[in-house]
Amino acid sequence: MHPEPLRDPLSDPLPTSPAAERNKGPILEVLQRLLPPAARVLEVASGTGQHAAHFAAAQPQWHWQPSDGDAGALPTIASRCARLPNVAAPLHLDLLAQEVSKAAGRNPGAAPGTFDALYAANLLHISPWPATAALMRLAGAHLRAGGRLVVYGPFEVEGEALAPSNRAFDADLRSRDARWGLRRLGDVQAEAARAGLVFEERVVMPANNLMLAWRRESSRAAP
Repeated sequence: MHPEPLRDPLSDPLPTSPAAERNKGPILEVLQRLLPPAARVLEVASGTGQHAAHFAAAQPQWHWQPSDGDAGALPTIASRCARLPNVAAPLHLDLLAQEVSKAAGRNPGAAPGTFDALYAANLLHISPWPATAALMRLAGAHLRAGGRLVVYGPFEVEGEALAPSNRAFDADLRSRDARWGLRRLGDVQAEAARAGLVFEERVVMPANNLMLAWRRESSRAAP
């Protein structure tokens, strides 16, 4: 039985991302192909919770664990997903704080348990580069053998021309924060490989975005 319909996004008083509203349909189509019908999914950087709500409503057998590095975002995510029984209470999960804790030899208190998939949208280009390595290590530590990491966003692909809109977007990001910017696909793949993840698929998405999928190797212990 499907949960009752969610709020109409046009009348929803909660904070809303227009980009998340536009891309949630195309992303869901890819996730439905990549993930098993019943899957336990950790979403990193859930933001407004629009993706968590949309995906969990469409796939009632997915158990969705939202999270965000901004503790202030958690009440919005919880409110938006309150009527969805397959969405867990959102976690405060700060990738960079985890890296600092690991470097100091402390337990960073990462996401509990093992997941069939980790999912992150529009995260890597609006966070410092160490967040990319942290995401890969998180996937290596918390994905089951054969589980997938799925990442959505704009990237620079070596040997391919960068779309003018993405070039302008990259310049704008770097003007706002020098640590931000579109990531080179080869650099991201290298970090994933160090975490024991095998690159599986690249899907071209609307508005010059990509969906990237990696699989955790079954023969390698999690880092």
